[in-house]
Amino acid sequence: MDGCSIVWFRRDLRVEDNPALAAGVRAGAVICVFIWAPEEEGHYYPGRVSRWWLKHSLAQLDSSLRSLGTCLITKRSTDSVSSLLEILKSTGASQLFFNHLYDPLSLVRDHRAKEVLTGHGISLRSFNADLLYEPWEVVDERGQPFNTFTSFWERCLSMPFDPEAPLLPPKRIISGDVSKCPSDTLVFEDDSERGSNALLARAWSPGWSNADKALTTFVNGPLIEYSKNRRKADSATTSFLSPHLHFGEVSVRKVFHLVRIKQVSWANEGNTAGDESCNVFLKSIGLREYSRYMSFNHPYSHERPLLGHLKFFPWVVDEGYFKAWRQGRTGYPLVDAGMRELWATGWLHDRIRVVVSSFFVKVLQLPWRWGMKYFWDTLLDADLESDALGWQYITGTLPDGREVDRIDNPQFEGYKFDPNGEYVRRWLPELARLPTEWIHHPWDAPESVLQAAGVELGSNYPLPIVGIDAAKVRLEEALTSMWEQEAAYRAAIENGTEEGLGDSEYAPIEFPQDLRMDIDREPVRNINQIDINRRHEDQMVPSITSTLFRVDDYETSSDVQQHSVGDGRAEVPRNVNANQVQVREPPNQGVTPGSPAPRRNNVTPQRQVNITFGLQNIEIEQSTAESSSTTGGSRSSGVVPVWSPSSSTFADQYINDDATMGPGSSFLQRHPQSHELVNWRRLSQTGTMPENKHGKQ
Repeated sequence: MDGCSIVWFRRDLRVEDNPALAAGVRAGAVICVFIWAPEEEGHYYPGRVSRWWLKHSLAQLDSSLRSLGTCLITKRSTDSVSSLLEILKSTGASQLFFNHLYDPLSLVRDHRAKEVLTGHGISLRSFNADLLYEPWEVVDERGQPFNTFTSFWERCLSMPFDPEAPLLPPKRIISGDVSKCPSDTLVFEDDSERGSNALLARAWSPGWSNADKALTTFVNGPLIEYSKNRRKADSATTSFLSPHLHFGEVSVRKVFHLVRIKQVSWANEGNTAGDESCNVFLKSIGLREYSRYMSFNHPYSHERPLLGHLKFFPWVVDEGYFKAWRQGRTGYPLVDAGMRELWATGWLHDRIRVVVSSFFVKVLQLPWRWGMKYFWDTLLDADLESDALGWQYITGTLPDGREVDRIDNPQFEGYKFDPNGEYVRRWLPELARLPTEWIHHPWDAPESVLQAAGVELGSNYPLPIVGIDAAKVRLEEALTSMWEQEAAYRAAIENGTEEGLGDSEYAPIEFPQDLRMDIDREPVRNINQIDINRRHEDQMVPSITSTLFRVDDYETSSDVQQHSVGDGRAEVPRNVNANQVQVREPPNQGVTPGSPAPRRNNVTPQRQVNITFGLQNIEIEQSTAESSSTTGGSRSSGVVPVWSPSSSTFADQYINDDATMGPGSSFLQRHPQSHELVNWRRLSQTGTMPENKHGKQ
């Protein structure tokens, strides 16, 4: 085909094992393009540290491309598809190559790109560069997607064909005429952020070649004892590959193959510890795969609980609690140390992520989406799919998530993950002189010990914001209320006095002021599905028709500011209202002085989408746009994979996580009829994604 090709880089910022780049090079002259359109991400505008990483990753990618004979063209835009069309027209390019993404915003954007550009006579091909297997390839014997991680990962490991071997980088690239497509200067940081960002360079080295070095260092070093050491929060025992993986600086296929080679070698040597370490590490890779799998099959998992009964949970809407958690002022040393490390470095050990998120949703009982959004704003490896999976797992809103009535005591978690207290001492200098015996529960230390350590509880270190025993009582009361609300709702449906959710929609609790932004959505036309014969390269993208998000203003979440709030406190409604999430009043005990009063949840009815609860499948239209994959084999056409819920089993990806409220106390076991997935089957019929009319969120 005449003319050059465009290779559209996104979260695949590497020249090695990049199927789209390889295909472009094979086709002839290439122009490599990156489009920066953060407004399209809506609420999930990249945070400061994530933007810092992206800046340096793009610089190294451009340097690598220049050494191969071309360069990276960067464009600033508010509409990626329109910018792509302009680039294609100005350069005379006739082909576009890009790699798949699986978050809901990208699925919508990619579907629109295929529709618009194909309409202009552009040939598009897309590839798998982010996963071992495409989501539609991993199904059960009935062709349905799995609904638990264990069954999903077992299937991945027993697939009849291995993941594709990683591709070598091209030897050279023939560049298209880039003079017709000048680059825009991209600004990723302002003056106020440069000082903090400069500190990041001391600990991190973005870029695909640095990712390759980090992988080699891990495989030849910490991997062999990963199974034994990975739970230590006070030492560098993990791979630190997650930010590299998020930005696509290293391919998951390369990680998988290198680890498997090591595993075979150690197994042949009889090194059982090394063999087990490889299994454990590969399971963490499997969790990343599963997050994309969930996002593909449940495009709204970053906004809504997957189990229907959690819709009725009375979340505590308290910005004072939220502020104390973010600032590391909860009075629980392990939690506070983790939150201060997160703010200072943009990083958290995976076990500490579990501790602080569990404390957030189970002890403080704050809305889980608030915590997920703060992680997004502050983590170097902020990843929408992985973060949504993690927060839903901790909250208990997944079929194989943690027990919904489980509370982890941060004191006991400290004994497990920071037994010597070194992690707490590093990030909480005010507690550095406390003996190890008291480091994880200073409120129990004798006054003489506190005085000798220079600790004055309630002054230079806070008292616990909420007592664990009180939190257990509050959680039991909240769950009782939740089940009562759901039972009343079900009874109303059975009696014919309530038509269910009908034409109304689940409305998430709005974000606090410092996490909100103006959203302006545009209506879009419905996309008619076209019947074509699907080739084995086709990507099965849900046809979620919507506009891409436009954001006129964005405020970063650094500190909670004082805001005027409504008089009185949020309470559990006595009458079931299926149009809003339940919120309730937090206790007065333990709230930090000077924190703003809990506010009522202002939930405005959104655009109407029919939602039902029950053991039904999720039906979403399948995209018919042509795409390509590097995996061979015949694939039949059909609808996007749907859920077939099964009975609850709790995944074993988090081992030795005891400290529950008591054996056999799971509310899910006592209420099996409510352990059902939300059915969003009417989404494809509405022609739009849910619309937010809150103004700022």
